[in-house]
Formats: sequence, C-alpha cells, structure tokens
Amino acid sequence: MSKWKEWKDSLGDSRPWHLLDHSKLIEDQSIIDARYKTCLSCEHLINLTKQCSKCGCVMTLKTKLANAACPIGKW
Repeated sequence: MSKWKEWKDSLGDSRPWHLLDHSKLIEDQSIIDARYKTCLSCEHLINLTKQCSKCGCVMTLKTKLANAACPIGKW
C-alpha cells in the first residue's frame, strides 16, 4: 500500500469541514475528554502542535468529531 493510500485510509470517515456541522460533533464532553487524555499519553502525539504523527490531525479538534477514530485504534 502506498503511503498516500495509507494516510488517506487513516483519516476514516471524518473530514475537517465536519467541525462546521454541529450534527457531526460529540455533545458529551466526557467522551471528548477521555479521547484527548488518551492522545496526550500516546507516543505518536507531537506535543508542540498537538498533532498525531500517524494521521496528521490536530487532536484538540479531531477528538470532538463523532465519526472520527484513532488511526491506531486507541479510541
């Protein structure tokens, strides 16, 4: 599998513009907090930018999306 295909597949069903659609966001703050806490302890998190080195997403935002998933299956 090419690196491009691997990266594209790691994004899952979520897209950045879904942040503008309130129906695609998680309403339960405890779920968002649990996801982000998992990310903060992950070896793939780039601490400076809070981005995942696997998918490139900004995790402070991705954790809010209902259809988002961790690219390595942690949440």
